[in-house]
Amino acid sequence: MDHQRAGDMGQAWGRVTGWLEQHGPDVLAALGGPGSRTALYEAELRMGLRLPRQMRQWLLANDLDAGRQPHSGSGLVALGCPGVVPGGGLLLGLVDIERVYFHKTALEETAPSGDGDCPSWRRAWVPILSERDGAYGKFVDTSTGAVGSWSEGSFPEVSEYVSLSAFFQDVADQLEGAPWGDRSGPGGARRLAPRPEDEPVRLWARANGYLVNDRGRVPAAVREAYEASR
Repeated sequence: MDHQRAGDMGQAWGRVTGWLEQHGPDVLAALGGPGSRTALYEAELRMGLRLPRQMRQWLLANDLDAGRQPHSGSGLVALGCPGVVPGGGLLLGLVDIERVYFHKTALEETAPSGDGDCPSWRRAWVPILSERDGAYGKFVDTSTGAVGSWSEGSFPEVSEYVSLSAFFQDVADQLEGAPWGDRSGPGGARRLAPRPEDEPVRLWARANGYLVNDRGRVPAAVREAYEASR
């Protein structure tokens, strides 16, 4: 099973880089060369966790931070690569992965979300994509290998995709012009289309200063505030 998953990861990421080679060579060049096993091991030690096999394979294929360090005074995401994921955000290399990881972990520990069953961040989550200020992004759950997302003001979506390879297959689908959505077969995404009945809630929430995701669950607190306003 591990070998099958590793092969899926190589095929998924190969679709992304193959498209970029033809249509976005500058973005492909920004992804950098192969990563370092030593750098991966040292990053794992600092974060106190073990990265999933697919994430290690991806970072060994391309670590865009390899040999680079952020400038003093740079933002939270200092070296991230834009232009890879059509939905937006910057793809992260090891340097930015650690910066965002420790930032999110410290925020949750100093100002807990107050919901023990649904915290805003867990130590097992490792970011792979982020806005420059860390307000929105995607992470890999190192305990399950699933890919989820966070957005300030909303509950995290803990399992949008069953694996990192499933996430990159969807990225490749969109780059190649195929619609995003549910995928069938082993390793497919579990990404749900927005429910039409949630759209008025999302529109009201954004108009009133709430941050909500385009997909997934509308936080209960937002829904209650919406109902109370009617």
